[in-house]
Amino acid sequence: MSAVPSTPPPGRRRFGRPRRVFSQVLLMQLAIAAGVTVLATGLFLAPLSHQLDDQAMRRALAIAQSTAAQPRLAADLLASRPAADGPVQREAERIRRATGAEYVVVMDRRGVRWSHPDGRQLGRVVSTDPSDALAGEDVMEIDSGTLGRSARGKVPLRDAGGAIVGAVSVGIEYDSVRARLLAAIPGLLAYAGGALAAGALAAYLISRRIQKQTRDLAFSDISALLAEREAMLHSIREGVVALDRSGRVRLLNDEAQRLLGVGPEAAGSPLDEVLGAGRTTDVLTGRVRGTDLLTVRGHRVLVANRMPTDDGGAVATLRDRTELERLGRELDSTHGLIDALRAQDHEHANRLHTLLGLLELEMHQEAVEYVTEVVGVHRTTAEQVTEKVHDPLLAAMLVGKATVAAERAVALRITADTLLPDRLVDPRGLVTVVGNLVDNALDAAAGTADASVGVTLRAEGRTAVLRVVDSGPGVPEGHRELIFTEGWSTKELPAHGKRGLGLALVRRFAERQGGHARVATAPGGGAEFTVVLPEALSEALGGEAVGESVSEAVGGVVVDGPVRGHAPDRTAPGDGPRGTFPQEEAR
Repeated sequence: MSAVPSTPPPGRRRFGRPRRVFSQVLLMQLAIAAGVTVLATGLFLAPLSHQLDDQAMRRALAIAQSTAAQPRLAADLLASRPAADGPVQREAERIRRATGAEYVVVMDRRGVRWSHPDGRQLGRVVSTDPSDALAGEDVMEIDSGTLGRSARGKVPLRDAGGAIVGAVSVGIEYDSVRARLLAAIPGLLAYAGGALAAGALAAYLISRRIQKQTRDLAFSDISALLAEREAMLHSIREGVVALDRSGRVRLLNDEAQRLLGVGPEAAGSPLDEVLGAGRTTDVLTGRVRGTDLLTVRGHRVLVANRMPTDDGGAVATLRDRTELERLGRELDSTHGLIDALRAQDHEHANRLHTLLGLLELEMHQEAVEYVTEVVGVHRTTAEQVTEKVHDPLLAAMLVGKATVAAERAVALRITADTLLPDRLVDPRGLVTVVGNLVDNALDAAAGTADASVGVTLRAEGRTAVLRVVDSGPGVPEGHRELIFTEGWSTKELPAHGKRGLGLALVRRFAERQGGHARVATAPGGGAEFTVVLPEALSEALGGEAVGESVSEAVGGVVVDGPVRGHAPDRTAPGDGPRGTFPQEEAR
């Protein structure tokens, strides 16, 4: 994936619309802040203008009502004529000057003015319709008259008996209302400017934070990175699991879904619910810490690594080591076979030298007996196995293990109650189980006094029961569950660099077949492993075939069957119990 530069190359200028996330977000936030400020200012000014108009009209109406309430005004209107020095004109001018109104006009029922700031208008009919006020209604309006546009209030004028004898009209100069509105605008704009400045500062700070978080990338760069990430995650052959701080699955790529056996619907769910309890969940959630941690999921052996993220979550990677683990175990077995073959080669050379010596001494009868005895030992080994274990793969594996045991000075015994027919449903699986348990038993027994390993294989209906007993130090009670955990081991690392999987695979295999794997203390000391596999054998078809044909070359021992007869009683020099299967009484 190509790296995206965080800054433009030197000397290069960008024209037109800025591409960086920081610049675009800043401009968008400034535009939004300015737009909101202008909108708020306009929304405030519109009702303010209406409010000032209403206040002016109400003020004019209040002055008109106060004027009409003067006790002598109606009597002076009826008793005098409209004149510049008349009582009505003098009273109206006094009120106008006292209140700051533009005009105070008193009229009779015909609409003729008895007062006006312009004396020339006295005796003339008013310029606006006074009918509503003369009809007894209070009127508020903004209208234009002889003195220009004004906010007006009109009320009826009544005499002492309550009869309407005229009307009073008061006007407030509209220019003063407009002046008040204009005077409020600078202060309003100052507040708006302050709000805009605060918004611009907040926008800048937010944009700077976004710039750091996005590493000054452009939107197109982020889009390209996301596309590349999706392509990479779903194309790599390594499982990737992303978790948030609450342990919920944020992302599962295709390989992780395959390795864990889950679907894309797992995204958004807690990992404990998706995978259930177990070592795999503990490793991915961080409850078990370390690098290259081994875990078993289903039939797969996985290697997991977990890396925390800055937001409190984590990203875990999974690698499938199933085939590699199998190859590693085969390599270990091969090394064991090579050691056994090397020992057999040395022993075979000794036998050839012995045979050559007998022939050179012309002791032909002793040479024939020696060859017969050596061959009989190997045929006895094959015969003892095939009489009790009728499955070819399992029998061949046990013969090979006998060679390895002999090289390590461990007596490998098949117990007297062993009898396993050739009806195994999954012989390769049982070979893996027996091989792992025998290998562990040989490791435990090697180097102890009277080192021995006992193997019992028997069928109970369709259930296969396997028991492996060794003369080693045994398993402490506190470790009897830990030894079945992936990655737990007390042995040194083998050639392939990993341990702690054999017993975990044994238990998983048993549990998948509805059985179990247990460990206890053997009656004579050491460890006793018991594996029960229900439905491991198919239904019997008539009689059992005993001594099925077996032809495998394992560890240099050829196993042919059926084999009948008895082995010679004599033992070649240097053989002893090594490489043989003496029958052990049932415990």
